[in-house]
Amino acid sequence: VDAKDPVATEFLARKYFDGKQSLQQDIPRAFELWTEAANLGDLNAHFNLGYRYWSGKGVEQDVARGIRHLQHAAMHGHPGSRFLLGFHEHKSRNDEL
Repeated sequence: VDAKDPVATEFLARKYFDGKQSLQQDIPRAFELWTEAANLGDLNAHFNLGYRYWSGKGVEQDVARGIRHLQHAAMHGHPGSRFLLGFHEHKSRNDEL
């Protein structure tokens, strides 16, 4: 984290969120770390923030905020974000050509 390594920061965030690798679950810390990693350009961090805000898992649901994170990651090629955005559009009945 101190080295400003976005991949390592995102990895640590997942461990805090899940309470793994001898870390006690700390969801607020996970969101802090995901935000830091996203600010450093990590697409997985954008995906995780997007999914969590979109679904309300571990945080108060904020669909618009989640979609913004997912769109950022999708525009940069993140396949999971593309899938989730497609699912969101389908669920919203916004799937006509």
